Amino acid sequence: MNLRFDTNKEELTQEDIETLKQMRSRCARRILLSTSLAASGHPGGSLSALDMLLVTYGLVNHNPTDPRDAQRDRVVVSMGHISPGVYSVLAENGYFTEEQFLTGFRRTGSGFPGHVESIVPGVEWDTGNLGQGLSAAVGMAQSLKAQKKSNQVVALMGDGEHQKGQIVEAIRYSRKFKLDNLTVMIDRNHLQICGATEDVMPQSIRDLYSGMGWNVIYLEDGHDHNAIYQALRKSYLNNDGKPTVIVARTIMSKGISFIENQAKYHGSPLNPEQLAEAFKELGVENDYETYLEKRKAPVTNETVMDVRSSVPDIDSGEPILYEKDTMTDNRSAYGNALHGLAVANNGEGMPPKVIGVSCDLEGSVKMGAFHKHSPDGYFEAGIQEHHAAAMAGAMSREGMVAFFSTFGVFAVSEVYNQNRLSDFNHTNLKIVATHVGLDVGEDGPTHQCIDYLGLIKNLFRFSVFMPADPNQTDRIVRHVGSNSGNYFVGMGRSKMSVITDEKGEVFYGKDYVFTPGKADWLRKGDAATIVTYGAVTPNVLKAWEILKGEGISVGVINMASLLPLDSDSLVEAAKLGPIITVEDHHVDTGLGASAAVALMDAGVVAELHRLGVHKYGGSGKPAELYADQGLDAESIAAKVRKVIS
Repeated sequence: MNLRFDTNKEELTQEDIETLKQMRSRCARRILLSTSLAASGHPGGSLSALDMLLVTYGLVNHNPTDPRDAQRDRVVVSMGHISPGVYSVLAENGYFTEEQFLTGFRRTGSGFPGHVESIVPGVEWDTGNLGQGLSAAVGMAQSLKAQKKSNQVVALMGDGEHQKGQIVEAIRYSRKFKLDNLTVMIDRNHLQICGATEDVMPQSIRDLYSGMGWNVIYLEDGHDHNAIYQALRKSYLNNDGKPTVIVARTIMSKGISFIENQAKYHGSPLNPEQLAEAFKELGVENDYETYLEKRKAPVTNETVMDVRSSVPDIDSGEPILYEKDTMTDNRSAYGNALHGLAVANNGEGMPPKVIGVSCDLEGSVKMGAFHKHSPDGYFEAGIQEHHAAAMAGAMSREGMVAFFSTFGVFAVSEVYNQNRLSDFNHTNLKIVATHVGLDVGEDGPTHQCIDYLGLIKNLFRFSVFMPADPNQTDRIVRHVGSNSGNYFVGMGRSKMSVITDEKGEVFYGKDYVFTPGKADWLRKGDAATIVTYGAVTPNVLKAWEILKGEGISVGVINMASLLPLDSDSLVEAAKLGPIITVEDHHVDTGLGASAAVALMDAGVVAELHRLGVHKYGGSGKPAELYADQGLDAESIAAKVRKVIS
């Protein structure tokens, strides 16, 4: 039944309330039945949040016949474990049938996973790790507001998850940017897995929000449909520049007397005997055995939604050519390219297509020119990387190309899980990290990100590019900005010379087009091949010059595309002789490791030697740190001599 409320009325009618009671009974049955059939799941929180879910879907603008209708409001369920409650309400509203849900819930290959995922019609965002959903909702609300759209965003959250620090980051951000199109509803049942929230970790949720300037509404009875409606309606009609939180006091497992207010049923289903007793209380038919039999049939995936794509057409702009005598850092080339994308796509008076998110490092990551050109498209998140990363991912799903930039340790190492969740959600995120590797220099090992490739190789939908000079940086940034998908682009801190060919001409000239999965032979040679990328490329080319002066012919490959990798070039190099990989990365998890696997997969027996970071760096000049780890030109040349001798 698809119940819709008119926000022009100040309260629900008695007929509305009676209808909601009937809907609740049907949904409670589905919650209990689905979890018992699966012998796993979370009935307690599903039942305590059920009334809020029912009223929410009665009030928000949504379309069961077109779950991705552009006019829809967004509902983000941060506590993704209450999927039985969410799916029950979505079935009640006609997104799919009850039987599809009950026969498929928590079965491999079905369209109804244990935690909510956007393959389910009506679900906006994959959640499961607590504390992430608010940042995603904020990203959606921010994007919609920046595009001057009237869509509202509702985030349903648990009280236990408010122990996560990222939520505080999202709360601060929402108030700063006046996201009055955002409503947070909190299921305050005072229980979590290990017991009472006050025992596990005391907190004052209302004070948390009010202290940061939000509108706070408290409901003493979070199961009172009319009270929920009036609070949600008030928030919807709010345009005072403040987001609203509705804290609703609820009862875990509401409606089933013998399991109410018991933490155990946060994540424990009822056994068949308990289920029969619960069904008697609800006054509903016990069809457990019927559905148990139906679940023996093969699963179907007829309800599974395709990956959502909401990526605008982007003009890559006019490439910049840095002449051969230019000395600049790749991060400045990034800033210039990003500004170029803004000029080409963010028209005056129009909502921005290309946006930038950073964390108190605008100058260091060279986003200043972009910010000046597109002030409505630049979002300063402060020193709140966890929220910023998650928010940027959600923003990239709302018709915008999102560039998230900060230092490598903050963009990858610190927010690995946030990037992982963006990958689950098929985002369109462009992470451009500066100050990567030992090239950070004097800031020392806490700031020297040497695990970027090792970490991102674990994510199935990210590509990794590491440009070797300003010209290649320019083309890579324009490529990722104008193509859909998740990308990581990394670069060091130091100024670099423009790469030239053996004749002294610009290698990455005006006709160069970056191609993922394709390496570049900077030099040809037959004694050995050095494969490198990024900040150590100048050292490798200097080593090549040293060896050339000694009459030793070696090749040099720039493997700027690390994911995907150019296996063909590696195989070609292996046919010529030994391969030496050189990288400003942990030696066991970077290019050298990737090359070894690629050659093995190709069935090629090769002599491979790996140079990289083999211990934490110190605080000093990049050149000194490279020398200490054997990554300077002389050390590289010495390694080649030893290999070919």
